[in-house]
Parts: sequence; structure tokens; C-alpha cells
Amino acid sequence: MRLVVAVAGTDATILDDPYVDRVVSAAARVCAPQGVGVALEWLPRNAPANLRRLGDDRSVCGVLLINTTERVLDAVPATLRGRIASIGIGSAAVPSFDVDNVAGSDAVLRHLHAGGRRRIVMVTGPRWLSCAERSVTAYQVLMRAAGLPVRLVTGDFTAARGGRAALEALTRWPDTDAIYAASDSTALGAIAALRGRGIRVPHDVAVAGFDDIPYAAVSSPALTTATHPVGRIATAAATAVLEGGRVPPVTAFPSTLVARESA
Repeated sequence: MRLVVAVAGTDATILDDPYVDRVVSAAARVCAPQGVGVALEWLPRNAPANLRRLGDDRSVCGVLLINTTERVLDAVPATLRGRIASIGIGSAAVPSFDVDNVAGSDAVLRHLHAGGRRRIVMVTGPRWLSCAERSVTAYQVLMRAAGLPVRLVTGDFTAARGGRAALEALTRWPDTDAIYAASDSTALGAIAALRGRGIRVPHDVAVAGFDDIPYAAVSSPALTTATHPVGRIATAAATAVLEGGRVPPVTAFPSTLVARESA
């Protein structure tokens, strides 16, 4: 018997994401005492039909979805109901376990504003990912309420894209005084790119992220971010699938500001 962690993405490189590793590790800790293994599968974003195969496989005791989209939720077969959960958005048939990234984003952005930053660029996550769009909405609401410009650059949660996005932002908006990245990896990539151009962080441009990965506390400068309890979220989701009991349709885990040197 195995629990399948199914990760939606444009290609199989999504399986290399450290976030996925953390989910699999937490799920394995839940499953091991029950004698259940954990398998990892890529779920093509535009062709999630593999869910039907998993639903028909008697060796699959349940499924955890990551990077869930509406299309993926629509493809969930009746055979998986009661033994599937989503880390991200959910539906009436698929309970959701996720971080409250709206509150986390709000806390980071208010911190940047309180520090005097007024030209804040956001480097987003992948725009196809529904749960990532919640933080974009939070950014837009706060900036407009404060009468400040909305400046968005699309990212993909990677450091490489974060670096390119930071330089793109400065080219488009030279007066940028802060960058809020949708993930810590993106933020760290932005810091590296800025420093490579002789731009001081936080003196010239403040940078903040989201996740509070272990490296965030020891980076140079240490990264301001918001917490993302991936282990707790994955543990709760895996437990719900294994136990098969009734759970709330949405379980949100709090996110809090961690203020450090970068902003």
C-alpha cells in the first residue's frame, strides 16, 4: 500500500522543487508507522487524467495533491473521494490544507511600508497556480488602498527567475525601493542579482520573501520573510487521508512575519 504525492506542473522538473521534498518527508513520517509507503508522481498540469488510474489502483490508499488547479480538481474521480486531500485549493469533494498566505503577505507588505518603502515590486509565483494568486491579490489590495503603484513581475518560485525578475523590475521601474518575492528562493535570487549590480540590500532596495526556509536566517543579509509551516500542513493532510474521517473543507495554517536584515 502506498500514499501517492501527485504534483501538478508543466513538466517533470517540478519534482525537483525542495518544497516537494518537504511534503514527501512529512508524509513518510505519517505513513511509516502504518506500514504505508509514499510514492511521488508528476501530474501534467494540462492532462491530469492520471488521477483516474490512481483511483483504480488498489495498492493506492490515498493521494495528496500539490500545486492543485481547478482543472485538476475537476479530474478527481469518484473512486478517490474520501481518500484524497489537496495542499492548496480544494473543492466540495477534496479538502484543502494550506498556509494563510494572504495574512503572511499582508504582514510582509505592511512591514515594508512601515519601513518607508513606497515603490514595491512583487515577483509572483506561476500565474497558473491558484493558491499563489492569493498573495498577488493581497499585494494589489494593499498597494491600491495606500495609493501606491502596482508593479508585478511573473516568477516561478526559483532563484534563477528571481534574479532575472529583479533586474527586469529595475529596468522597468528604476525608482524601485523594495521587492517582495512570493518565495524565499526567488527572494534570495533577487538579492544575488542586485548585489551583482552593486545595489545594496536593504539600503538601496529592500527584499523580502515568503516561506522562512532554513537558509533564510543565515543568508547575507538575513532574509525578511513570513512563515510557511510546510511540515505541519503535509502532516495534517496525510493524516486526514490515512484516517479517512470527515475533515473541514478548508484547514488554514497561520503565517507570521519574520523580520530580519534584508528589509
